[in-house]
Amino acid sequence: MKVNTILFILCLVLCSCSSQKSTETFAYFGTYTKGSSEGIYFSKFDTETGEISSPELAVKIDNPSFIAIHPNKQYLFSVIEASGDKAAVVSFKIESDGTLTKINHQPAKGDYPCHLSVDATGKVLLVANYNGATCRSYPIYSDGQIGMGTTYKHTGSSVNKKRQNAPHLHSINVDPANKRAFVADLGIDKVVIYNLDANKAKLKSHGAIILPAGGGPRHFSFHPSGKFAYANLELTREIVAMSYNQKSGMLKKLQILSTLPEDAEAAGSTAECLVHPSGKFVYVSNRGHNSIAAFKIDQSSGELTRVDVEPTLGEIPRGFGIDPSGKFIVAGHQKTDKVTVFKINQKDGSLEFTGNEVEANGVVNVRFLEK
Repeated sequence: MKVNTILFILCLVLCSCSSQKSTETFAYFGTYTKGSSEGIYFSKFDTETGEISSPELAVKIDNPSFIAIHPNKQYLFSVIEASGDKAAVVSFKIESDGTLTKINHQPAKGDYPCHLSVDATGKVLLVANYNGATCRSYPIYSDGQIGMGTTYKHTGSSVNKKRQNAPHLHSINVDPANKRAFVADLGIDKVVIYNLDANKAKLKSHGAIILPAGGGPRHFSFHPSGKFAYANLELTREIVAMSYNQKSGMLKKLQILSTLPEDAEAAGSTAECLVHPSGKFVYVSNRGHNSIAAFKIDQSSGELTRVDVEPTLGEIPRGFGIDPSGKFIVAGHQKTDKVTVFKINQKDGSLEFTGNEVEANGVVNVRFLEK
């Protein structure tokens, strides 16, 4: 009787283990399709070792330079970075094998849409258009379709006549409380703030923070606590730390630091800016210098200490992603046809090349899906 009981328990345990699905992580790559790239690609990624598989084509599409994944992990959204009627946002269904099937698209109503994001409820898609001085909000329906959008227009200019003769919206992100959207506008040296009504998929102007003239704010990332936020200044190769008053909805400048070593030539520009999921570190990519700068975040003040500037081993690291485990950074290269993987030191945030790399053409954005 005891033997039978033991066998019965073992059977239950084995059945339970076999019924549990193993976690699988995909790294999706947004690209420029001017070279051999044909659209959005994906690789399988091992969050324990940092090993990455050769990229496979997920879907053919022109210039999907920036992508975002829905919170329910069933849909992926992409820009088509183009001008005129070709400029658009596109919705895809994520198939079980990682490939993508188009659902629908909507016009961007601006030229060269370069960044998009999905709010925490999964009801709103937000896009920033580099030319045309506009951002847009779109409803997302339960079947993944994108609805008709609403346009919001910026005005102004700044001191760099070559790059800042008009608004150039470069990113749009939502705060952790899902109450407001933040648009980094390179052309007018401001992060413009909007109140977000997720149920109506609408934005309402709330104010702005003015950043140093000629800096060119590009990307923007919140600390998970919602108390601090960080933006990279593309034109001056700097990062700005800001405090965030969650009640008033306003940002306040705390600190500005260079993203380059002291002995580096002051050339190139910054691209991506991402806070680590732990909130301990923030990273900025340097194009031209071809590196990623790592900063440690003071959890009380939000201020930064630069701890590392690590070469990415490729040219023009426009986009990178932090994997869901928080152990690795995967860096794409716009000019060099490869993707490289770096291990994150969990104590100080510094980076170390893992030796893992794969060939990929024109990668300018990296985002992860843990299934």
